Amino acid sequence: MIIDEINKANVQAFKERNTVVKDVISVIKSRVKLLEVEKRTTGTELKDADVVQLIQKLIKELSEAIENYKKVNNAVEVENLEKQIAFCQGYLPKALSKDEIKNIILSLDDKSIPNVMKHFKNNYAGACDMRDVQEVLKSL
Repeated sequence: MIIDEINKANVQAFKERNTVVKDVISVIKSRVKLLEVEKRTTGTELKDADVVQLIQKLIKELSEAIENYKKVNNAVEVENLEKQIAFCQGYLPKALSKDEIKNIILSLDDKSIPNVMKHFKNNYAGACDMRDVQEVLKSL
């Protein structure tokens, strides 16, 4: 599981005294714990797709924070946040290109928008941007 790899990276970051990576790992781990508790109350299990979605949301938040730090000219924090984003991106699956998305859509029997979107959400969560799927679907 992805969380096991993150735990190994946490140990490595402690050994290297890499506070930038340790900070982002602690955020990821705390959010994963909260998500595990939430999943346990609903009777479902935590999946890698859930962790990927959590990491994607964190990257978006970090990107927004970078913009704010750029406005106040805090280059040190911008650099730290960029390192954290780079670390997080290492745990995301390879993104599908628009051509790959198009080929997948063409291989489906039912090419209706709700069916295609559901198919990508269920089978390719975290591996593609749903806006790209919608864009490719509209172009067909």
